[in-house]
Amino acid sequence: MKIMLVNPPNAGRSIPEEEYGITSIRQIFRGEPFSLEVLAAPLSSHDVIIVDLKCEDEAYLWAQYDRFEPEVVGFTSVTCEANTVIRLSREVKRRGEALVVVGGVHATLDPSCFNRSGIDYVVIGLGKKSFPDLLEGFSGGRFGEVVPGVAKISPGQPLTFTPRRYGRDDLMENDAPRYDLVERWRDHYVIERLGLRMGSVVTAYGCTHRCSFCAIPEMTGGQYLTHQTGSVIRDIKRLGDIPFIRMVDANTFGSPRASEELCEAIITSSIKKRFFGDVRVDTIVKYPALLKRWKEAGLYAVVVGFEDLQPERLRAYDKKYDEGAIRQAVSILHELGLLIVGDFIIAPDYAEEDFRGVEDFIVQNKIQIPVLSVLTPIPGTPLYASMKGQITVHDLDYYTFTNAVVPTTMPEKAFYGAYSELVRRLHDKISQ
Repeated sequence: MKIMLVNPPNAGRSIPEEEYGITSIRQIFRGEPFSLEVLAAPLSSHDVIIVDLKCEDEAYLWAQYDRFEPEVVGFTSVTCEANTVIRLSREVKRRGEALVVVGGVHATLDPSCFNRSGIDYVVIGLGKKSFPDLLEGFSGGRFGEVVPGVAKISPGQPLTFTPRRYGRDDLMENDAPRYDLVERWRDHYVIERLGLRMGSVVTAYGCTHRCSFCAIPEMTGGQYLTHQTGSVIRDIKRLGDIPFIRMVDANTFGSPRASEELCEAIITSSIKKRFFGDVRVDTIVKYPALLKRWKEAGLYAVVVGFEDLQPERLRAYDKKYDEGAIRQAVSILHELGLLIVGDFIIAPDYAEEDFRGVEDFIVQNKIQIPVLSVLTPIPGTPLYASMKGQITVHDLDYYTFTNAVVPTTMPEKAFYGAYSELVRRLHDKISQ
């Protein structure tokens, strides 16, 4: 079959960007559509292309559609891209008879959002195995066959599907990501503020924890699935001369044993690259020797979800650590000489002193790349369930983690002004 996989454009709306001119938020990382490269991996018996609309305009999509004449069009989508994917799906149907399949984070958390005309199937959760299972049914003419983790659209009726029980078979480790399908855009995939070209590998899916705001655990039904060391080494080598490897896991060091084994394999393989992974505060505190060894293997930077410093907010986010652990983790990372990308959540109940407090912490603790997100209850998360009654902004275009979708304690204009100025000051320091 001829299959076109589409990475949607940067479709979300941002009040700080539109009204305050803060353009640096989305410029820090510009990564490849790795989930689509993974999805394409086991499809060697099909003719597959990827269209990256974060690098091309929409006219390119339709030119490729007319040239390629796909039988299946697959879209991935996060929450702020859902409306755009729905629109593009309808246009696909207007232009031809291709089957439309939607997957990704939002399809997993809120599959009913896509239960409408213009879409045929929704893939819920990790789709590397369930998507080819679905295609096999298409090829054999078995359109009504039940595939666990896949829902057939039924507009006007409740969406039903058989949940998938995820395990190692879903990783399909013998099938390497199709890096070749995005080669034309490789120079677009950079950490802009650091001037680094990067490629992506995955070492694990899912997470060992369930923070209240996070969508990641649902992608694997709550399982934490680590890749075998050999397949990760294979993928690193397949990226050739790309100098910087982004390990696109929610929790790169979730299994210390697997992480140590991979680290040693990188060293013994004489791989000379720099690495970037995600690590929890409590992991840093508990396993500093592991991170030290990873530094010897090329670990250059880590993303750390600090989120907040206030005990009550940390408890609400279900982070399982306190401010003392945060400060200890920062000290360890500085001692190791690792660049820190710190994630912070700006809550809608922030007052002026909260903005000052987070800025003071970032400056005093030399967090080199701070990422400040406005607390956003994404549909399908525990946070959404607890805040649903407070939500006043229901347009998913605004679910970009830069907008308050519930009322703010400060006057709204003052809140956005304080947030925008804080982002501007901190990001200007990165450029210096």
